[in-house]
Amino acid sequence: MGLRPGRCYRSKSERAYSRVAVKVHRRNYIGAVPGLKTRQFNMGNPTKKFTNILDLVVDEAVQLRDNSIESARIAINRYLHNNLGKEGYFMRIRVYPFQILRENKQAQGAHADRIQTGMSKAFGKPIGRAVRVRPGQKIMSVLVDEPNIKIAKEALLRAKARLNCQLSVKIGTDVESIGTRPKSVKEVVIEEEKPAEEEKEEEGKEEGKEEEEKEGKEEKAGEKEEEATGKEEKK
Repeated sequence: MGLRPGRCYRSKSERAYSRVAVKVHRRNYIGAVPGLKTRQFNMGNPTKKFTNILDLVVDEAVQLRDNSIESARIAINRYLHNNLGKEGYFMRIRVYPFQILRENKQAQGAHADRIQTGMSKAFGKPIGRAVRVRPGQKIMSVLVDEPNIKIAKEALLRAKARLNCQLSVKIGTDVESIGTRPKSVKEVVIEEEKPAEEEKEEEGKEEGKEEEEKEGKEEKAGEKEEEATGKEEKK
């Protein structure tokens, strides 16, 4: 079954379920917790002293899935990286998906109601994680210098297409409100594509090495044969 739309899980009417019993396993009604899709919470340059902070704020009470937060993070981070460089900003996700989503899966398709009706108020099985936010809560924050405020605001507004709620951006100078910053951020190095000429040169070098290795093996085999024939003649 494919991924359902975000509107199916945005409501906070159901009771929250975020506890996983680690020590007392008999109280753990969820056998396995789904993996977290939001992997990175700090991006950019954490050591530079910036002058301004931009906060992405939610204007309504809503429930956001971790895959939508990850999608928004990728879009914002890519825009900032392309326009400001990796040293020109610092970005942090301010929420963590504690809420565990459950679903009582049933047969779907034509005449599925005759095949399976489902149990009333079933507990369901875990299918993902989500964040429960309140109006005015900060989801993401970006630190930049004053000349780059316009670029950072445009980047944060790109999250509107990824998150199923009303959003707004607040600009301020209280940089310390973002919290303790890490000393360094682990970056994923992407290998750049090499020109065709360089690839041909490298292929030629590799072919030359292979030929040299073959010649060396043939010479060693010839020496061994000569030694064997010499021993036989002595006998």
